[in-house]
Amino acid sequence: MARTSDMTSSDALLVSILQTLEDDKAEDIVQIDLRGKTEIGDHMVVCSGRSTRQVSAISEKLAQMIKDEFGRTPKIEGKDVGDWVLIDAGDVIVHVFRPEVREFYQLEKMWMDGGEVAAPQS
Repeated sequence: MARTSDMTSSDALLVSILQTLEDDKAEDIVQIDLRGKTEIGDHMVVCSGRSTRQVSAISEKLAQMIKDEFGRTPKIEGKDVGDWVLIDAGDVIVHVFRPEVREFYQLEKMWMDGGEVAAPQS
């Protein structure tokens, strides 16, 4: 029974993260279901910002939303550089890249097995 409530909380966090990224004009948002693949989290989200400034701004606003709405203080790495920022919110891990850096690392290819879901573009 506890696992069901975890999934609900994890899914609610994911929905809020995806909405915040879309509101902040993140590009090429990809959601990857990690359940059954790893213990690091339930979901991974990979997206891009057009510049180092936008990558940092998206990351800052996302971390603040997670703190305000979910009472969690996510761990953040890379915000000062702004090429690749990792936001670890526990159940959901978010990677925000500049497009060139994302292309170089191709992180989502490591985790996708055909079960990935791309967020709809508006």
